[in-house]
Amino acid sequence: MDPDVIVVGAGPTGLMLASELALAGVRTRIVERRSEPQHQSRALTLHPRSVEVLDQRGLADRFLALGRTMAGWHFAALDTKLDFAALDSRHGYTLFLAQARTEALLEERARELGVEILRGHETLDVRQGADGVDVDVRVAGVRRTTRTRYVVGCDGARSVVRQAAGIGFPGTGETLTGMLGDFEAVTADSGTLDRARAGGVLVVGLEHRLTRFVLIAPQRMRVPSSEPVSMDEFRTALKEACGSDCGIGEPHWLSRFGNATRLAESYRAGRVLLAGDAAHIHFPAAGQGLNTGLQDAMNLGWKLAAEINGWAPPGLLDTYHAERQPVGQSITENTEVQTLLAELTLVAQYERPATALRKLINDLLGMEQVNRRLAGAVSAIDTAYPSKGDPLTGRRLPDVALVTTTTGAGRVYDLLHEGRFVLLCLDGDTSARETGRWASRVTSVTVTRHDAHPVLDGLTEVLIRPDGHIAWATRAHDLRTRRMERTQALTTWAGTPTGSEL
Repeated sequence: MDPDVIVVGAGPTGLMLASELALAGVRTRIVERRSEPQHQSRALTLHPRSVEVLDQRGLADRFLALGRTMAGWHFAALDTKLDFAALDSRHGYTLFLAQARTEALLEERARELGVEILRGHETLDVRQGADGVDVDVRVAGVRRTTRTRYVVGCDGARSVVRQAAGIGFPGTGETLTGMLGDFEAVTADSGTLDRARAGGVLVVGLEHRLTRFVLIAPQRMRVPSSEPVSMDEFRTALKEACGSDCGIGEPHWLSRFGNATRLAESYRAGRVLLAGDAAHIHFPAAGQGLNTGLQDAMNLGWKLAAEINGWAPPGLLDTYHAERQPVGQSITENTEVQTLLAELTLVAQYERPATALRKLINDLLGMEQVNRRLAGAVSAIDTAYPSKGDPLTGRRLPDVALVTTTTGAGRVYDLLHEGRFVLLCLDGDTSARETGRWASRVTSVTVTRHDAHPVLDGLTEVLIRPDGHIAWATRAHDLRTRRMERTQALTTWAGTPTGSEL
C-alpha cells in the first residue's frame, strides 16, 4: 500500500517528523539516499527546548542516559557563558550527544511506531498534482515511481525536493570556512588544551575516547568547504592558534564547513513541504541547526497528520510556514552575527576594534537580563508563535507539576505523550468534559492542584497544542463565557467534530 507521506531524508529531522506522523496514525515512509546510517557526527548538542520536545513524547530519558549535560553554553565563543540553568525549564542545560547517537535513538523510535525506512533510495524528482505527488527514486540503478499524498523534504542543503518544488533559497554564499577534526590520540596535557581554548579552539571530549577540535584558521578561512582537510593543514592551524599541535594522532575524521546562509522562501508549496536544513542553512554557531530541525518536525507533524486524517481546520497546515519561517530567519541572523564576531577578530585590519567589540558584548553578557535574552533565543525556550487573545497563547508551556482527577500526580508533559491536544481545567470545573465531542483529538483533565507557577497565575483553562505550545488560555470565571470561548478555541484548532463526536 502506498504511504500517505514520503519523508525524504533519514537525518534527525526526517526521523522525528516520521515518528510524529506515525504517532497520529499516518502511513509514513522515509526514503534515504545513503545505504547505511551516518557514522560521523557533525552536530553534538541537544539544547533545552529539544530535550523538552523529547520529554513531551516520553523519550528524554533515552537520550539523557547516553549523553552528558552542561548548564553553561556559549554565544560567539565568548568567555561569559549563556546560563541555561537560569531558564524556566526542567531541562536547563545542553545535552552533549553525538549526532550519530541521536539519529540511532530517533530511528529506534520511528521503527517502534511502524515507520517504513528505505535506505539506498535516491530521490530523483518530485512532481505534484491536485490530488497527490509522484516521487521518483533510483534503487540499485532502477528508477521507480511512488504515488503519495504529501512529500516532506528533509534532505539537506542541496534538497532535491526543494528544487523540484521550485522553492527559492535566497541568502548568501560561502565566504568563510572552518575545520573540525576528531582524534583518537591526543597527548597534550590539560594546560596545553586550555591554551588551545584560549586561542579560539573548541576542544570537546567525545565518546570512544575521541577528542574533537574545531577552529577557524586565519590563513585558511577562505578555502572552499569542498576542499578536503589535510593532516598537515590541521596541525599547522593548531600551532598557529596556540603554539602546539596538541599531540594529535591520526584523525578519525577531518572536515571543513562553511558559512553559507540561506532560508527557503516558503516552507510549503502545495503538497510539498520542507524542514530542517532543506529549509534553512547557516554557520554552526552555538549548535542550533539540528535543534531547529527537530522543532520544525514537532511543529509540522501534528498539522500534516490533521490534514491527512481529515479534521484540520482551514489554514492549519499553512501555519507551519507562518510559525517556523520567522524562527529560521531569527536563527540565520543570530548565527551571522556570531560568525562576523569571529571573522573580524581574525582579519588583521579589524583585529583591534573587533577585539574591543567582543569584550563589550562579553561584558554585556554578564548582565542577567542580556544573558537571559540570548540564552532564551539560542535554547529556543523563548520561541513564541504569533497569536491573538491571552498573552500566553503561542508560548510553550513549562513542564509544571500537577495533580488531576484522572491521572493523579504527574507533570504537564506526561499528558502529551500521545501527541494529542490537552485541555487543562485549573479551577476544578468539570464542564471541560464537554470536549468529549473532540475526544479523538483532545485529552481533557481537571486539575485539583498544581505548582504555583507564575505562567498559570489567574488562568482557569488552558488548551495545549500537541507540540506543547499554548493554543488558547482564559481567565474567565463565568462558566457560560468559558464554554463559548472553549468551543471556539477547539473548533479553531482541533476542527469541527463530525459523526459520532457530535
